[in-house]
Amino acid sequence: MSESALIVDELKRLLKSRGLTYRDLATRLRLSEASVKRIFAAGTFTLQRVEKICATLGITLAELVRGAAERDDAGAQYLSLEQEQLLAAHPKLLGCFYLLLNGHRSAEIQQRLSLGERELRALYVKLDDAHLAELQPGLRARPRIGPVIAWRSDGPVRRVYEQQVKAEFLRSAFTGEDEALHFHSAELSEESALLLFRRLEQVGREFADYAALDRGLPDRRKRSVALLMAIRPWVFSMFTSLRQTGPQGAAPAAGPRRTTLNTGRR
Repeated sequence: MSESALIVDELKRLLKSRGLTYRDLATRLRLSEASVKRIFAAGTFTLQRVEKICATLGITLAELVRGAAERDDAGAQYLSLEQEQLLAAHPKLLGCFYLLLNGHRSAEIQQRLSLGERELRALYVKLDDAHLAELQPGLRARPRIGPVIAWRSDGPVRRVYEQQVKAEFLRSAFTGEDEALHFHSAELSEESALLLFRRLEQVGREFADYAALDRGLPDRRKRSVALLMAIRPWVFSMFTSLRQTGPQGAAPAAGPRRTTLNTGRR
């Protein structure tokens, strides 16, 4: 995706996250709704117009560009290594950041994490210093990014929490009405595997969009939902073992590549 397309996509995501329609934006920019739709469809933005849209969204132009650059193909954002190191070293700070990303107010965060006002303010100050949130008057903070984070595969947060998350997430029969676990194994062509891979990326973007859209909802209307998706060439170890111990010690033949899809929700 081109850089300009990433910026347009980020503007659309921010509009949706704030519950604004093209009509709302048109009113604030003193344009017709048709003009706004045409601008977004063609990606024909002047710098001045982008600045006006940013002002409407309550962000700076720099924050828009940074958000577009840090967003991955699935719609999630990466933090800097220093930001991840800070969160990995302070569990309460990580919990506070997660709740803030998902639209929880200060009173709810205090209740969830058993914090006093002074403790919560100290966490907000740390998040502000790390450019993860903006400290606001009245014991409030606004996240600068999110709501979906793509943690580095070799980063400090994954190193600290990955095994615990995997074990807890899969500790379910996935038989409830609001649970699903799919596992499929088949031989696919490279072309079919690529199409499936792109479809998974789209699902990831939709997950991020829904998270942004629902961030402003009251706590009683939301619940924590996790989505696990995986795809890679794979051969079941049983077949590998059979090939290695074939008749008369014959060397295993080169087998076809296999692709699996594993998704779960809890």
